[in-house]
Amino acid sequence: KTKYMRKLSRRQKENRAKTKDSIYSNLEDAITILQETATAKFTETVELHANLNIDPKYADQQLRTTVTLPHGIGKTINIAVLTNDSNFTEAREAGADRVGSDDLIEEISQGNISFDLLIATPDMMPKLAKLGRVLGPKGLMPSPKSGTVSTTL
Repeated sequence: KTKYMRKLSRRQKENRAKTKDSIYSNLEDAITILQETATAKFTETVELHANLNIDPKYADQQLRTTVTLPHGIGKTINIAVLTNDSNFTEAREAGADRVGSDDLIEEISQGNISFDLLIATPDMMPKLAKLGRVLGPKGLMPSPKSGTVSTTL
């Protein structure tokens, strides 16, 4: 059976020796070992498995959430705000890359989607409904559940 196994590189052998049968209960130790074993020539990804000791059978112990990383993921996102004319300056001050109303709706309907996140005010949602077929599959349709429909910009 060992005849068909792929030969491990020297780097892989060293990394396996450093992490052999180790469970890290504190984060600092895990991060130092992670930095020592990150020897590839590209930016490596990390996967974290945590045991939270919860029983998902009980409703009050079910866990569904997202985690916001403190330093982000390194990607800058372009934000477009769809609002009425009176809120244009407020949206620009808040850091929006694109601000518009009917002109932005027209642009989106033509297929020009030059943003990664679309935030809309509730008064613009009826006008935005016809763009559901364009924005929906891309995951850009604003919804109150995702926090992208808001009066505060």
